Amino acid sequence: MRRENKEVIIESITNLLNTSANLYVTDIEALNAEKTSQLRRLCFNSQVKLVVVKNALLKKAMERTGKDYGDLYTVLKGTTALMLSENGNAPAKLIKTFRKNNDRPILKGAYIEECVYLGDNMLDTLASIKSKNELIADVIALLQSPVKNVLGALQSGGHILSGVVKTLSERPE
Repeated sequence: MRRENKEVIIESITNLLNTSANLYVTDIEALNAEKTSQLRRLCFNSQVKLVVVKNALLKKAMERTGKDYGDLYTVLKGTTALMLSENGNAPAKLIKTFRKNNDRPILKGAYIEECVYLGDNMLDTLASIKSKNELIADVIALLQSPVKNVLGALQSGGHILSGVVKTLSERPE
């Protein structure tokens, strides 16, 4: 491959890394063409971008982004496929779903919201990470909870009070 071509590929990978806050480095080497096609289709439906890259070019692109990938450079061996997503847990959930019928992809490492995770044993942890929208929904639910309790108490209090008044009014003197 000519140097000019490598530069274009490195710039393309750098742009992908800069536009995505979440990066999964996986190994899909043992998948045949049919299984790879199924994985790509599943990625497309889950809004996860799947890109097979050369390790040397990926390393140069990662260095150009200016982000601190920490120990993620150590997993750049063998065949490497990137899974990029706006949702931090989407690729992990996708990998778990796909591995119900396959033994790949294997998670080498991940970079999620400036945190580095290494090894396939982190897959369950990554799948359980809540997305930004899920966290916002949890905070809103927590903020609404006291208000709902007060409103519920006021509404039930009105029923109790009206029941007491009704009972007292029906009571013979």
